[in-house]
Amino acid sequence: MRVMLPLAKDRISPLLDVARRFLLVDLEGGRVQQRRLCRVEPFDLPARVRRIRELGPQALICGAVSWPLEQMLTSAGVQVIPDTRGQVDEVLTAFVAGDLADRLFSMPGCSGEGRRRRRRQRGGHHRRPSKGG
Repeated sequence: MRVMLPLAKDRISPLLDVARRFLLVDLEGGRVQQRRLCRVEPFDLPARVRRIRELGPQALICGAVSWPLEQMLTSAGVQVIPDTRGQVDEVLTAFVAGDLADRLFSMPGCSGEGRRRRRRQRGGHHRRPSKGG
């Protein structure tokens, strides 16, 4: 499995939409097989999604992400795991262990339960609530 993480130094970038540096990690049997740095320039959203798809991640672990970008990535077959913060190596270790829902890795204002609910709603046939109610 290939996992992609946007970088801000050695931490998860707080906003996927403007991240330029990424870590691509190939996992096999729960172990890191290969790590490499790559760039994704802030193109328009369709071009950004195409570039990410070219890099081949099955999952993308990120901080905040705009609704349109998340939807486009999901439609392109990339599992988006949003609202994540922390040191990249710690986040990666938690992902492999299945512990990313731990509050330690949740962005402020985002609980692990809310993240799971958000992914379920966004990944299913639920509509995003309108601003009016």
